Amino acid sequence: MPLTSLEALVAPHQHAVIVAPHPDDETLGFAGLMLQLADAGHALQIVAVTDGTASHAGSAHFTPEHLARQRPLESLEALSRLGCQQQTTMTRLTLPDTRVAEHESTLCDHLLGYLTPAHVVLTTWRGDGHPDHEATGRACMRACELTGARLIEVPIWTWHWAEPGDTRVPWHRARRLRLDDDMLADKRAAIQAHQSQLSIDPATGQAPILSDHVLARLTRPHEVFFIDAPSASAGRAHP
Repeated sequence: MPLTSLEALVAPHQHAVIVAPHPDDETLGFAGLMLQLADAGHALQIVAVTDGTASHAGSAHFTPEHLARQRPLESLEALSRLGCQQQTTMTRLTLPDTRVAEHESTLCDHLLGYLTPAHVVLTTWRGDGHPDHEATGRACMRACELTGARLIEVPIWTWHWAEPGDTRVPWHRARRLRLDDDMLADKRAAIQAHQSQLSIDPATGQAPILSDHVLARLTRPHEVFFIDAPSASAGRAHP
């Protein structure tokens, strides 16, 4: 995958909006980019689509009510560990976790309220393999089509099902943003703020959502972005 740069993704005159389906997607997918944006003096805007309340179905410990309190705080702590909290505005939409597809128009309408051609929307890929990730990507694509904003997508779940050269993945659109050792260390520290996703569920014994092999895939010395997205009416890949 060819290398890219901060300026090629978000030019100095542009405004970055990160749209995260769940509290941790912004850290997993964009922490390195956020560090570079902050260092370059960009203000950061994050749209938290859901509060991630369905990550531990059936748990008497990580109940939806517990997660609705804890997971947004974890996102704020992750931003603090990145040193980006003071430069970041976060909007929580509290759409239902696992059911974003039923509320795509709500998310799209929210974005239409302020997007312009000077915005770059960064979100999860429409073919990522998680229904919320895909629905969020579709809503962002529609909002970008209507406003002239640029869309950049990030694969997250893709790394769990795709193979090298997998024809379901638009590798021709993929670009790598290199992270130096300090950035990678900061990203790893920020991920550790998402303790609800890193802990064994004491009620059910469920393994951590973010297991070691998952983290290994998401903490390589680069972040991958799909650029130059086709229109929303085009076909999309499915895992």
